Amino acid sequence: MTKQFMRNTPSHPEETVFSVTETAVSDGGAIMSVNSSDYTLGERICKARDASNLSTAQLARRLGIKTSTLQSWESDRSEPRSNKLVLLAGILNVSPTWLLVGRGTPPVSESSTTSDLDSMRVALDRVQRQAQALADEIATLQDRLEG
Repeated sequence: MTKQFMRNTPSHPEETVFSVTETAVSDGGAIMSVNSSDYTLGERICKARDASNLSTAQLARRLGIKTSTLQSWESDRSEPRSNKLVLLAGILNVSPTWLLVGRGTPPVSESSTTSDLDSMRVALDRVQRQAQALADEIATLQDRLEG
Protein backbone atom coordinates (compact mmCIF):
# COMPACT_ATOMS: atom_id res chain seq x y z
CA MET A 1 0.00 0.00 0.00
CA THR A 2 1.33 3.45 -0.88
CA LYS A 3 0.67 6.49 1.29
CA GLN A 4 1.05 9.99 -0.05
CA PHE A 5 1.91 12.73 2.36
CA MET A 6 0.43 16.06 1.34
CA ARG A 7 1.43 19.57 2.31
CA ASN A 8 -1.53 21.87 2.62
CA THR A 9 -0.26 25.37 3.20
CA PRO A 10 -1.34 28.63 1.54
CA SER A 11 1.81 28.65 -0.60
CA HIS A 12 1.61 24.91 -1.48
CA PRO A 13 -2.04 23.75 -1.49
CA GLU A 14 -2.44 19.98 -1.89
CA GLU A 15 1.19 19.41 -2.90
CA THR A 16 2.51 15.83 -2.58
CA VAL A 17 5.56 15.99 -0.35
CA PHE A 18 6.58 12.32 -0.52
CA SER A 19 5.11 8.87 -0.98
CA VAL A 20 5.85 5.85 1.16
CA THR A 21 5.21 2.28 0.13
CA GLU A 22 4.44 0.00 3.04
CA THR A 23 5.92 -3.48 2.99
CA ALA A 24 4.67 -6.25 5.20
CA VAL A 25 6.15 -9.64 5.95
CA SER A 26 4.53 -12.66 7.48
CA ASP A 27 6.11 -14.04 10.62
CA GLY A 28 4.25 -17.18 11.69
CA GLY A 29 0.85 -15.76 10.91
CA ALA A 30 1.48 -12.28 12.25
CA ILE A 31 1.87 -9.45 9.78
CA MET A 32 4.50 -6.91 10.73
CA SER A 33 5.40 -3.67 9.02
CA VAL A 34 9.03 -3.50 7.98
CA ASN A 35 9.53 0.21 8.65
CA SER A 36 8.16 2.98 10.82
CA SER A 37 6.57 4.86 7.93
CA ASP A 38 3.17 3.79 9.27
CA TYR A 39 3.52 6.47 11.93
CA THR A 40 3.20 10.22 11.53
CA LEU A 41 6.01 12.60 12.41
CA GLY A 42 4.25 13.41 15.68
CA GLU A 43 3.86 9.76 16.58
CA ARG A 44 7.54 9.12 15.89
CA ILE A 45 8.54 12.11 18.05
CA CYS A 46 6.34 10.78 20.86
CA LYS A 47 7.70 7.23 20.49
CA ALA A 48 11.31 8.46 20.58
CA ARG A 49 10.59 10.72 23.57
CA ASP A 50 9.03 7.80 25.45
CA ALA A 51 12.01 5.58 24.60
CA SER A 52 14.31 8.26 26.04
CA ASN A 53 12.23 8.39 29.24
CA LEU A 54 11.68 12.14 28.89
CA SER A 55 8.51 14.02 29.73
CA THR A 56 7.11 16.55 27.30
CA ALA A 57 8.22 19.37 29.60
CA GLN A 58 11.77 17.96 29.95
CA LEU A 59 12.21 17.60 26.18
CA ALA A 60 10.74 21.04 25.50
CA ARG A 61 13.15 22.56 28.02
CA ARG A 62 16.13 20.85 26.35
CA LEU A 63 14.98 22.10 22.94
CA GLY A 64 14.42 25.63 24.24
CA ILE A 65 10.77 25.68 23.18
CA LYS A 66 7.41 25.90 24.90
CA THR A 67 5.74 22.68 26.01
CA SER A 68 2.71 23.63 23.92
CA THR A 69 4.92 23.78 20.81
CA LEU A 70 6.18 20.25 21.42
CA GLN A 71 2.62 19.09 22.06
CA SER A 72 1.63 20.60 18.70
CA TRP A 73 4.40 18.65 16.99
CA GLU A 74 3.39 15.41 18.70
CA SER A 75 -0.25 15.88 17.75
CA ASP A 76 0.69 16.78 14.13
CA ARG A 77 -0.83 20.26 14.35
CA SER A 78 2.53 21.75 13.34
CA GLU A 79 6.03 20.60 12.41
CA PRO A 80 9.46 21.59 13.69
CA ARG A 81 11.75 23.70 11.55
CA SER A 82 14.85 21.96 10.23
CA ASN A 83 17.20 23.29 12.92
CA LYS A 84 14.90 22.09 15.71
CA LEU A 85 14.36 18.77 13.93
CA VAL A 86 18.11 18.11 13.88
CA LEU A 87 18.42 19.14 17.54
CA LEU A 88 15.42 16.96 18.42
CA ALA A 89 16.94 13.95 16.64
CA GLY A 90 20.21 14.44 18.51
CA ILE A 91 18.54 14.65 21.90
CA LEU A 92 16.36 11.60 21.19
CA ASN A 93 19.28 9.63 19.70
CA VAL A 94 17.56 8.94 16.36
CA SER A 95 18.29 10.15 12.85
CA PRO A 96 16.41 13.10 11.38
CA THR A 97 15.43 10.80 8.50
CA TRP A 98 13.78 8.39 10.92
CA LEU A 99 11.82 11.24 12.47
CA LEU A 100 10.68 12.55 9.09
CA VAL A 101 9.87 9.39 7.14
CA GLY A 102 10.48 6.43 9.44
CA ARG A 103 13.49 5.04 7.57
CA GLY A 104 16.47 3.93 9.59
CA THR A 105 16.88 2.64 13.10
CA PRO A 106 13.98 3.34 15.47
CA PRO A 107 14.68 4.33 19.07
CA VAL A 108 15.43 1.64 21.61
CA SER A 109 14.03 2.11 25.08
CA GLU A 110 16.05 1.13 28.12
CA SER A 111 13.33 -1.26 29.31
CA SER A 112 13.31 -3.15 26.01
CA THR A 113 17.11 -3.30 26.14
CA THR A 114 16.91 -4.86 29.60
CA SER A 115 14.38 -7.45 28.48
CA ASP A 116 16.47 -8.13 25.36
CA LEU A 117 19.51 -8.74 27.57
CA ASP A 118 17.52 -11.08 29.79
CA SER A 119 16.28 -13.09 26.82
CA MET A 120 19.81 -13.25 25.39
CA ARG A 121 21.13 -14.55 28.74
CA VAL A 122 18.46 -17.27 28.80
CA ALA A 123 19.27 -18.24 25.20
CA LEU A 124 23.01 -18.26 25.97
CA ASP A 125 22.48 -20.53 29.00
CA ARG A 126 20.41 -22.91 26.86
CA VAL A 127 23.06 -23.02 24.12
CA GLN A 128 25.82 -23.60 26.70
CA ARG A 129 23.88 -26.56 28.17
CA GLN A 130 23.38 -27.98 24.67
CA ALA A 131 27.09 -27.54 23.90
CA GLN A 132 28.05 -29.29 27.15
CA ALA A 133 25.67 -32.16 26.35
CA LEU A 134 27.21 -32.50 22.88
CA ALA A 135 30.74 -32.43 24.33
CA ASP A 136 29.76 -35.16 26.80
CA GLU A 137 28.24 -37.25 24.01
CA ILE A 138 31.37 -36.80 21.86
CA ALA A 139 33.59 -37.92 24.76
CA THR A 140 31.38 -40.97 25.32
CA LEU A 141 31.54 -41.93 21.64
CA GLN A 142 35.33 -41.48 21.57
CA ASP A 143 35.68 -43.74 24.63
CA ARG A 144 33.53 -46.40 22.93
CA LEU A 145 35.65 -46.20 19.78
CA GLU A 146 38.91 -46.52 21.70
CA GLY A 147 37.76 -49.18 24.10
